[in-house]
Amino acid sequence: MQKTVAVLGGGIGGLSACFHLSKSHQVSKIVLLEGDGRFGGWLSSTRREDGAVFEHGPRGIRPAGAVGRNTLNMVEELGLESEVLPVTYNHVASKNRYLYVGGQLHKMPSGLGGVLRTVPPFSRPLVQSGLKEILISRGKEEDESVHSFVSRRLGTELADIAIDSLCRGVFAGDCRKLSVRSCLPPLYNAEKRESATTPKAAQENWAQWSLKRGLQNLPEALEERMRNGGRVEVHKDTPVMGLSTNGTGWEIQLEVGTIKADHIIAALPAKALASALLTAAQPLSQQLREIATVTVAVVNLEYEGSVLPVTGFGHLVPSSEDRGLLGVVYDSVPFPQHNRTGGPTTRLTVMMGGAWFQEVFGNPEEVTEQLLLDRATQAVTSHLGVTTLPIWSVVALLKDCIPQYYLGHWKRLENMRQYIRDHNLPLSLAGSSYDGVSVNDVIFSGRSAAEDLVGKV
Repeated sequence: MQKTVAVLGGGIGGLSACFHLSKSHQVSKIVLLEGDGRFGGWLSSTRREDGAVFEHGPRGIRPAGAVGRNTLNMVEELGLESEVLPVTYNHVASKNRYLYVGGQLHKMPSGLGGVLRTVPPFSRPLVQSGLKEILISRGKEEDESVHSFVSRRLGTELADIAIDSLCRGVFAGDCRKLSVRSCLPPLYNAEKRESATTPKAAQENWAQWSLKRGLQNLPEALEERMRNGGRVEVHKDTPVMGLSTNGTGWEIQLEVGTIKADHIIAALPAKALASALLTAAQPLSQQLREIATVTVAVVNLEYEGSVLPVTGFGHLVPSSEDRGLLGVVYDSVPFPQHNRTGGPTTRLTVMMGGAWFQEVFGNPEEVTEQLLLDRATQAVTSHLGVTTLPIWSVVALLKDCIPQYYLGHWKRLENMRQYIRDHNLPLSLAGSSYDGVSVNDVIFSGRSAAEDLVGKV
């Protein structure tokens, strides 16, 4: 029987761990410690009185695979199913995705015709790249960069344009440094995992979904469940200052006083855990510190009327085109329900920086919101031909928001988990620093950490 479990970090991973722990009677006390003034981490939505919703972090969740199913099951358990806004695969936002290359928007090929024809900005049909793939023998390396893997199997053009853009869109990262083994495990393992979702999502062929009040509604519902369930002691504005262990349990130093716990589930960013662990587990601390992160500027813009020259999910920008600009999401297309009531508007989100933040914008501590806003509106003008100014905007600077799984990331994880086992540390790692950066992955990591401790619940 675990007596007291402390969950460090009240982002979606920590909340998920608490949610699953609170279903088990193997634990007598659960304490959730969050350093910030709100729960939910990067899941953050602005809701205006006129009904408009703007996402400052993730904006749509995919239902596919075991991790996608897991999140939808949680949504159902929280009684949020009537709040779900699904986007199906035959929706224009799913079918139309663009690349901005050579100063122009190019629709990404979809369907058989697109794969058989030569579609700009590519110089040959994608099916030829696929034929090349069949003839390539498997790589001998234990790990390689995403760019090298795709170049070797599908050609450098596809790697330079499509894969470069994709890695910028998903990881805000550089495909020449990111590990194919850790970032795209299905590619590395060359197997497609089954993609059954909860029956409704499968029947209706959902590509992604959001919630009527924005994705922040998910952590809010979890927080409410924790507070009303009576099993979890919830603390915000409570940063962890240090951790010390006597081999059997933990003493957690807070700004005021200490808390004792028999086990810790750490759903903090790796660097934050490293700082807290400083003397308790020096070698582990060192490994945690080596997991890099990038900063992304997210600029939400709202324009009067319908201003888009094309409809679709949005467009990505390869690093060869513009290093600082990662892409633009056409939020009004997949989720028109988040537009204000009243006359038509267009909501867009411009993503900037990532692995190129310092190089293009300088120190995140010193960059001004005005500079980022100007850069975002300029991009909308030059990429989409929008000549009017936005009627509303908000700039969010997400510092160190996306961990970067560089080459050898899998080995580092193996070493860290081995160290925890060898030293019998009552510690579990959860969150985006380790086994996946998507919302689904992080929610699943919280669940796994809880179930490893108390068994399936």
